[in-house]
Amino acid sequence: MRAFLEVADIFRAAGPAYRAAHAGQLSLDQLKVMSAIELCRTLALGGHVEACEDCGHWQIAYNSCLNRHFPRCQGAAARAWLAEREADLLPIGYFHVVFTLPAEVADIAFQNMATVYGLLFQAAYETMMTIAADPKHLAHASASLPCSTPGVRR
Repeated sequence: MRAFLEVADIFRAAGPAYRAAHAGQLSLDQLKVMSAIELCRTLALGGHVEACEDCGHWQIAYNSCLNRHFPRCQGAAARAWLAEREADLLPIGYFHVVFTLPAEVADIAFQNMATVYGLLFQAAYETMMTIAADPKHLAHASASLPCSTPGVRR
């Protein structure tokens, strides 16, 4: 028997009450993820028999939900993906920079992706070049920034 608690255990125990308390506030996608995790590795998703070819021992194993939001189902795949990406990196320090759009722009961006994201990437590029040119920030790293970015004119 398992001696640890999983996300699915919490969802199964508290999910119905949580959904009731937040009725109308959860998106359909959130509800689908919760349901998938609650049903993961249960009879509801079916199962299969695992058998040892040497000793003949067998056991029933329930199927996984394979939901990308569930660490138990996608943890190994996520670690493998990350290892593959890390193998592509140069052996130098990296910075992770995130540029976000205000929520008020989200609908406009969804309807005009090429234009809005083109402007976002141009603004991000110009911002990074400005910061890199400032000696108190990253002047020493400006040589490593690209001279041009696709779709961005200098």
